[in-house]
Formats: sequence, structure tokens, C-alpha cells
Amino acid sequence: MSAAPPPLKTGFSASPKGRFFWELHGSGGRETVCLLNGLAMSTASWASFLPQLIDAYDVLLYDYFGQGGSSCDDVPCLIPDFADALERIMDAAGVPKLHAVGVSYGGFVAADFARRHGDRLHTLTLSGILLSHETLFSMYQELSLRFYRGGPEVFEVYTHYMYEKIFGEAFVTRFAPKLETMRKNFHDRYRDRVHALIRLTEAQNPFFESLDANLAGYAAIPCPVLILAGAEDRAIPPRVQRKIAELIPTARCEEIEGCGHVVYLERPDVFWPRLRRFLAEKRGEA
Repeated sequence: MSAAPPPLKTGFSASPKGRFFWELHGSGGRETVCLLNGLAMSTASWASFLPQLIDAYDVLLYDYFGQGGSSCDDVPCLIPDFADALERIMDAAGVPKLHAVGVSYGGFVAADFARRHGDRLHTLTLSGILLSHETLFSMYQELSLRFYRGGPEVFEVYTHYMYEKIFGEAFVTRFAPKLETMRKNFHDRYRDRVHALIRLTEAQNPFFESLDANLAGYAAIPCPVLILAGAEDRAIPPRVQRKIAELIPTARCEEIEGCGHVVYLERPDVFWPRLRRFLAEKRGEA
């Protein structure tokens, strides 16, 4: 598959706490898909996957605080702020409505955008998130924060633990020679700004503290919702992701075999065709 061309537009969206970097890819004027980053990602992380979409859709990307080209100050941040930033970015990019696709951390942002700005959505796709209180996830989050706060040597250990935790067996076996390069790239990208990982992770605390008060808002999300869960996801198991479909009447959950938490990367042969089929259903093309 050929590489994607340079972005059609780029820009920055200002907020009281800093600025968000964004990119719009494609030819302009078409239905737009927004791919929302995981915790340790940036707009650049999507480069090799853009050809999966830009033949038929424009694609909007943006970085949260601490990622890519956005501000990286050591200040508290909130997931609803990231959702509201997306609405401002849409206005700046000339995108009236979009299809939101949130993976892992990006799924929290996507879900909150749908709760707060549902009229700006065609569809919502989520992968690797939860909208329920789960003790094991709380333990996983607290352990991650201990690693982040533990200093350089402890962070080094974490970069090994993280990849063991999030990927499925088949992916690790197939790409074992490349995992050390992936791990080192992650380590080098964040070793001097671990505070960004801390702030982004801490932003999940008020998200879950207000979860019960916001459940009715999530249940009222008006657009079609697709949940793509990795069958071997140990961070957020499929049984937990299926609870989202029980909460949102317009949602359905599909489990993808042979992958863990990072479905779009581990099984691109399944994730992207299923996403395309879902988007086509909205258009009446399926």
C-alpha cells in the first residue's frame, strides 16, 4: 500500500492551557474520519494507516497535550477538554460532522466527544476502552503511575512491561525481532517528558469519578456505535468492553480473534475492513 501524501491542512487550536496541533488529510469536502490517539501515540503514529481510508474519506488527526506537536507543559488536563478541543479543531478545519474512531485512551476522548457533541457525529467506533468501574483496571492504572513516577530506571522497566501487557501472543511472536526497536523508540520519545504520561493518565481519575453522573449521557449517544474488542486484550478484556454495548442502545460489539489491546495494529487485516464496512452502513452502501 502506498504512503499517504502530506496533509491538506495543518494548524493549532488554542486553549487556556496551551495549544493543540492538528492535521487534515485527503482532498477536502468529503466525509471525515477522526482517528483519536492512544496514550503514547501522536498524529505521526497513524501515517502508515492513512491509506486505509483516504481513498474515500478525509482524515482528521490531532495531538493531546504532551503528544507530538501540542503543548507539553506539566499542568493538569481533563478528558472533556480534549473532547471540546476537537469541536474547535473541526470548526477550524471546516469539518461539520465526522466519524470518530477512538483507540485505547482515544476511546475515552471519543466517548466524551459523543456525549458532549453528539450532533457533530456520523458514527462512533471504540476499541480498548471501558465505561464501567473495574477494580483490575484501577489497579493497572495505579501501577502505571507508579512506574512513571519511579524515575529513569523504573521507567525503563515499564517500557518492557507495557509491551508484554498490551499485545496478543500472535503479534509478539510474529514481530519479536522488531519489539525492541518499538520499545526503545517509546522510551526515547518519553524519557524526558514522563510528566506527559502522568498528566494524561491522571486525567482518567476525574473521568471515572464523574462516570456514574454521565452514564445517561453516554446511553443517549445518538449515532451508530461499533466496539472492536481484541479477544486477547488483558488490559481491558472483551467482557468489559461488551458492557458498553449494554449501556448504549445504538452500539454493537465485535470481538476480533488473535489480538490483544492494540487491534488496529495487531490485526489491520480485520480492523480496517470492519471499520470501512461500518462507515459504509451509515452511507447505505453496505
